[in-house]
Parts: sequence; structure tokens; C-alpha cells
Amino acid sequence: MASSTVDNAGLSDLAKLIIGAGGVYSAFLYYGSLQDNVFRYTAPDGTNFKQAWFLQVVEAFVNNVIGSVGLQISGGTKGLPLKMFALSGTSQVSAKAFTSLALANGLSFPVAILAKSGKAAPVMAGSLLLGGAKYTGREYLQVLAIITGTAIVGMGNKKGGGSSSSGLGVFFIIISLVADGITGGIQKKLKVDCAKAGVRLKPYDFMFWTNLFMALQPLSSQFSSARFRQVPTTSQKIQRFSPRLQGLLCALL
Repeated sequence: MASSTVDNAGLSDLAKLIIGAGGVYSAFLYYGSLQDNVFRYTAPDGTNFKQAWFLQVVEAFVNNVIGSVGLQISGGTKGLPLKMFALSGTSQVSAKAFTSLALANGLSFPVAILAKSGKAAPVMAGSLLLGGAKYTGREYLQVLAIITGTAIVGMGNKKGGGSSSSGLGVFFIIISLVADGITGGIQKKLKVDCAKAGVRLKPYDFMFWTNLFMALQPLSSQFSSARFRQVPTTSQKIQRFSPRLQGLLCALL
């Protein structure tokens, strides 16, 4: 019986859960802090970094490179529904871009964390409406507990920071949560469809194809835009490390 819960490295399922959840949470907080620093940076001429879509392209590109390496090691899966990956990538990059736009338009980082702590609710709603998922009462209570606990921590940080948020920033974070819900529903349907077709999805399949479409979507819509091509003075130092480091941390998630 013990062999079913302990792997060859001597780690139990509970230990692996704690390590995995702790790693995701720590990387997410650090990633968010770095992103907040990017949008709070003010150049000597008084300008700020505003190119949220450019940031998404850089992050998705780094993630895609890591995903391609993973596919070379683990091997790719044939017969994947790439149309569903395209829809998932588009909605996911939109959610991330709207979060960045919220920060760029004055939303304080503690409020952004507080709002995104409720991400599980729209994701669950999207999975119910678009993915045909079903949840037990216990799972609803678990999501409520996660949201409540994170909200309490976020509100404590907000009181300590004393920063304010703009109405436009709040609007963008709400749109981001809606996009999160759509992404959850599409990904749930993607997994269900693959299971029905007998296709077994691998983690690096998700990473590579999702981030490929996450990079292509903003590129295709804004590559010809003069604002997209221009890289302001405020971003010259930031681009040397922050976007690439953010992309690496996001890939680890």
C-alpha cells in the first residue's frame, strides 16, 4: 500500500502537492512583483512603460522556446485540435494583457492580486458553461476557501501599501477575469474532446502550442502598428532583464 503513495525518490503525494503548490504560489507572487516594477518604473523624462501587448509577446516567446525544448525531450503528441489551442491561446493572452493594462493604467499591485485571487470562480463558471464540467459541493467550498484566504492576505497588504487604483485599471482587471473564465471553459472542453478522441495531452503540448498562439495573436494584430514597433526610452533598461525573467518564471508555472 505504501508504494502507491510514495515514489522512487521517497516523496509522498502530500509532499509533492505541498512542493508543487508552494512553488507555483511563490513564482506567481515574484512574477507579479516584477511586472509591477516594470509598470511603476518612471524614466528621467517622466514617461512610463505602457506596451502591455509587447510584454506578452516577449513572455510567450520565452515560454514557447522552453516548451519546444520540453517537446524534444518528451516527444510531441499527434492529432491535437490546434483550433482549440488557438482559441485558448487567444483568450489566455488577452487575460494576461488586460492584467498588464490594469497595472499600466494605475491599478495597484495589491488590488490586482486581490482581484486575481478570485480567478478560480470565473474559471469554474467558464468550465461549467463552455466545458460541460460538473463540480461537487466540496469543490465549491474549496474554491471559496481559497478566494477568501487569499483576499484576506491581499487586503492586509493593501492596507500596508496605501496605494490607490484608477477606475480604468479596475475595468481592465474585470475584463481580465472574464477572459480567465473563457480560457478555463475552452481548456476544459479541449481536454474532454481529446479524451473522447483517445489523444493523451502532455504538459509540454499545452505549453508549446498555447504559447505559440499567445505570441501570434498580438503579433498579427499589432505588428503593423507604429506604437507596437516603437520601444520607448522607459523600457530600454527594463527589457534587458525583466520581460525575459518574467517569461522564465511564467514558464515554470
